[in-house]
Amino acid sequence: MPWKECKPMDERLRFIARLLEGERMAPLCREFGISRVTGYKIFNRYKECGLDGLADRYRRPYRQANKLPFQIERSILGLKKDYPGWGAPKIRDKLIRQYPMLRPPAISTIHAVLDRHGLVKRRKRRRYKAQGTALSTALLPNQLRCADYKGEFKLGNRRYCYPLTITDQASRYLLACEGLASTRSDFAFAVFERAFKEFGLPQAIRTDNGTPFASPQALFGLSKLSVWWLRLGIRIERIKPGCPQQNGRHERMHLTLKREATKPPAFNFLQQQQQTFDRFIEVYNNQRPHQGLGGACPGDLFTPSPRSYEPPPEPDYPFHDRTVRVTRCGRICIGKRKINLSQVFAGQILGLREVDDQIWLVTFLDYDLGFFDDKEDRVEPATNPFTPEKV
Repeated sequence: MPWKECKPMDERLRFIARLLEGERMAPLCREFGISRVTGYKIFNRYKECGLDGLADRYRRPYRQANKLPFQIERSILGLKKDYPGWGAPKIRDKLIRQYPMLRPPAISTIHAVLDRHGLVKRRKRRRYKAQGTALSTALLPNQLRCADYKGEFKLGNRRYCYPLTITDQASRYLLACEGLASTRSDFAFAVFERAFKEFGLPQAIRTDNGTPFASPQALFGLSKLSVWWLRLGIRIERIKPGCPQQNGRHERMHLTLKREATKPPAFNFLQQQQQTFDRFIEVYNNQRPHQGLGGACPGDLFTPSPRSYEPPPEPDYPFHDRTVRVTRCGRICIGKRKINLSQVFAGQILGLREVDDQIWLVTFLDYDLGFFDDKEDRVEPATNPFTPEKV
């Protein structure tokens, strides 16, 4: 530790005064909490410079070995002024031609100089903004299913319950009403998997843009749950933010659910509340007539889907140059390069195809996600491919 940092000026004066009075160095250093090396340094400075030697000294080095000479920095700024469209690589090449006797600065150093003087135009990344998708109209069962959480309500044990509901739009059939402890995707995966095993797969699923159905920070707002649906061959439909009427039939079911199965709440959802939900499913599907169905019950019209649930096969990309598996941290690894994509694709196999010189297209199933080049280690999104065609 530098001696000037150990004790302030008045402490150094006391230290020197007691040394001059004849006290020994070692016990005095122990008392002041400094090493003997530091003690002798203070004493020697005093003998060389007097009281001025006890003042704090300016610690900035006389020279900085890696500091760019101001003449080179001025040349960089001059070239940028003469050629505004040039970047750091071109400016470096120009410096090599102008000053062949000097060691040229690195491209990153030149870029840092330009950035320090506000001469770098930062590229703004396009951020996904939820806008909804085209919505289809289901005429037959299993063409479209709707899913959502019925808000949250507090149980008797003061814990919150989040009912996850799944309905068939054409028949109004309530496939699932599961009381969950949170909206975590792990719980939602289990509910959808049970519904798929029991009732088969739909052609499309309509949800809002909230978690776990969508992820506002991920590519195209996808989530791990929606990526799984795509792997199963299920189209994604999303309503516009702030437009719950686009999922009106499902919201109408929620109104009935709130009135008949949440008031008064049970003590806990594992034993009591889920029993209430199960009774509600039975009454709603098989006993309660629906005016929108001409007085019929949903169970009279609904039939399971002929598309049975099976774990999807790994995708194949015969027209691509290579395939890669996304890492757990959401990256594409090619040799030593790590290209950022999104964690929602963790574990998925993607196709890569070179569409131009050093520009590659990234594809998931039949959807083109975006592009990356040999400079930037991230995928720039392409046009949103997850807008289903209108039926």
